[in-house]
Amino acid sequence: MSEGPEVIVRIEGRVGRLTLNRPQALHALTTPMCREMIAALAAWRSDPAVEIVMLDHSGERGFCAGGDIRTLAESGAGDGIAAREFFFTEYRLDNLLFHYPKHVVAFMDGVVMGGGVGISRPARFRVGTQRTVFAMPETGIGLFPDVGGSWYLARMPDHIGLWLALTGARIRAADCELLGVITDYVEAARLEALKAAIVERPAALETLLTEFEADPGRPPLAAHQDEIAHFFAGGSVEAIVRALHAADSDWAREQASAIASKSPTSLKVAFRQLQLGARATSFTEVMEMEYRIAHRLTVGHDFLEGVRAVIVDKDGAPKWAPARLEDVSEAAVDGIFASLASGQAWSPLP
Repeated sequence: MSEGPEVIVRIEGRVGRLTLNRPQALHALTTPMCREMIAALAAWRSDPAVEIVMLDHSGERGFCAGGDIRTLAESGAGDGIAAREFFFTEYRLDNLLFHYPKHVVAFMDGVVMGGGVGISRPARFRVGTQRTVFAMPETGIGLFPDVGGSWYLARMPDHIGLWLALTGARIRAADCELLGVITDYVEAARLEALKAAIVERPAALETLLTEFEADPGRPPLAAHQDEIAHFFAGGSVEAIVRALHAADSDWAREQASAIASKSPTSLKVAFRQLQLGARATSFTEVMEMEYRIAHRLTVGHDFLEGVRAVIVDKDGAPKWAPARLEDVSEAAVDGIFASLASGQAWSPLP
């Protein structure tokens, strides 16, 4: 299905179906893709012919690896207008899905990162497989865990959301089920049969998910949950890093090493956003905050350098500025979170 539109939009039976169709780019989202999905969801919201919405992807290469980072970086290196337009539109889509009145079932088969989290996590039913890989790795390219990460990650138990945000750790289906990232686990070989059954009997969605559900196995994360709760309870990123360095375990050293590879500015932004997200009273509130952050970081040095090091040159050696956590001032972080000028702020769909 790689030929044709980037999002395949259709109604099958009483199911509105959105299929991401950029397999060559791991279905990375673009502004037109977000607009297409918004238009379809807006039309289906009050359409009595559409009972539920199904969100999946073509091919077997992964659900969605995030946004089209190269394009965003090219924009950020210039005036940043296209990058800001993308985030403005993407966040409207995420917010629409969060408040959507009809059940959405998302098939999170394969890579689910960044923007892929933003469109799948709001779904009432989230199906993972043995190929599911979930991560929020944005601090490694000078960005931050957005698309509602302030809301979702902050509400995970035992500081696991903060651990995911600071380390960029990847987790698979069993851990995703433990954390509520997925609601159901189905073997990949049975997905097409499940989708066909849902199209045939949408009113039986929950029953069908139960019938098709399999066992993802024991979650590896459970063995480290107490350690995460202990080490990531610190009052700052620096405190967390000090605690990890003071520990005498390979696991702690691995976490400290992962954090050391990330943008210091992004780490401090992620820490604060999760603090604020935990206190937020609405999802729309966190999207407004995240847009202020994105508005500034996408034209910042670390994002452009992170994309160069990780995606373009792939040398894995970004030169962050500032290069040390202690050199990222609270005033600098304050500026990233500050209100935008009139006319620049994000707003939800009317």
